[in-house]
Amino acid sequence: MSDDQLLPEQTYAPPAKPPFAVANIILSMGLMAIGSGLAFAFIPTRLAQLGFGPEWAGLIMTSVALGGFGGCLAAGVLVRRVGHARTFMANAALAILGHLLMAVSQDPVVWLISRLGYGFAVTNLFISSQSWLNDASPNEWRGKIVATFYMSYVVCIGFGGYLIAWIDLSTPVGPIIAAAFAAVAIIPIGLTNLKPPPPPQSVSVAFKAVWEISPVGLAGLFAVGGLTMLIQGFAPIYAAETGYSQSDIGLLLFLMQAGMIAVQLPLGALSDRIDRRVVLVLSTALVIGFAIASTQADGASVWILIILFGAWAGATETIYAVANAHANDRAQPEYYVSLSMTMLFAWSISGFIVPAITTALTGIYGVKTFMYMAIVIGAIYGLFVLYRMTKRTPVASEDQVAYEPRAAQAAYLPELSAPPVEDDVEQKRLP
Repeated sequence: MSDDQLLPEQTYAPPAKPPFAVANIILSMGLMAIGSGLAFAFIPTRLAQLGFGPEWAGLIMTSVALGGFGGCLAAGVLVRRVGHARTFMANAALAILGHLLMAVSQDPVVWLISRLGYGFAVTNLFISSQSWLNDASPNEWRGKIVATFYMSYVVCIGFGGYLIAWIDLSTPVGPIIAAAFAAVAIIPIGLTNLKPPPPPQSVSVAFKAVWEISPVGLAGLFAVGGLTMLIQGFAPIYAAETGYSQSDIGLLLFLMQAGMIAVQLPLGALSDRIDRRVVLVLSTALVIGFAIASTQADGASVWILIILFGAWAGATETIYAVANAHANDRAQPEYYVSLSMTMLFAWSISGFIVPAITTALTGIYGVKTFMYMAIVIGAIYGLFVLYRMTKRTPVASEDQVAYEPRAAQAAYLPELSAPPVEDDVEQKRLP
């Protein structure tokens, strides 16, 4: 299939199920997120105590992003070969091994390898679970269920980070607890009576075609992949390197997640009423403003840091959700799945490249480098959106798809549950 073509997706109507039937999936991923949040807090805090510079924490975080990109490439193949449930359980086992590998060694090279495997595993877990969730959710409940899934996942990441306040970092108990949560996460999936979805169809990645649909949407995902990794990944590194306590770092990671509610929800609702590009410009301005303010926060109380980083994170989440919604506004519904896959790849590429560059520059410019990188990326994207506003009229509000809250930490993924496309289905060029 050429780059400027996408397959129209066949509609698939799953059997209706009550909302509580999907609770096992949400619970499993919530438990996995607790372990993930704990590891995000543990790694920079422990490395700082051991005397390693912030570059090591950045490298390890970049390895998670690289593993996640590999997971994006492998997820469809794995689910097609063995199904959703087996994919989930196999990758949960890989995640457990990743946590335990950190428990048996304090060598940052070993940790880098362990997080590479963990990034691969957790991406596959998220893809398989969200696909299963979409298939199992009745149409009238899908929006609420997906929103609950995202909110639960992000809150659990924050809760996992908060656990660092109660852990003795001189022992391997942190990674062991993370592994325990990952192990328990297998139980709800293993006991669920939900029928797994049918094997997925192949979905093309077509950057040229998606660019023709929505330059603002595609560029937004390229921008926000890096922006997400900067604030979520480097914030605990910065806090650890600048002398904040374990309990402060735990509280910071927990309350940062409130930025999604405090910032994303009202701005997302506003984007349903006005040109979404205006909201994107406002969100990038907030990212730039709070990143600039953060550069002046040396020695500030942890509560000031929570406000700055929480609002910054919320504005980043807003760019992610609104850019996705803007792209969907301009696409025909039959192309949503292929559009989502392309946007996911854009997010993943940026989510790996930006932290890699930032880590390299941190050794030269110091631990505040991620703040300056966010300012640059936000400014470039904001100016691009302003430019595009002079080239294309906005979508009428009545023609916009309904806004849904989404988490950039758990990137929106295409459904991998539709039946295969028949050979005689005509390939169509995107409008």
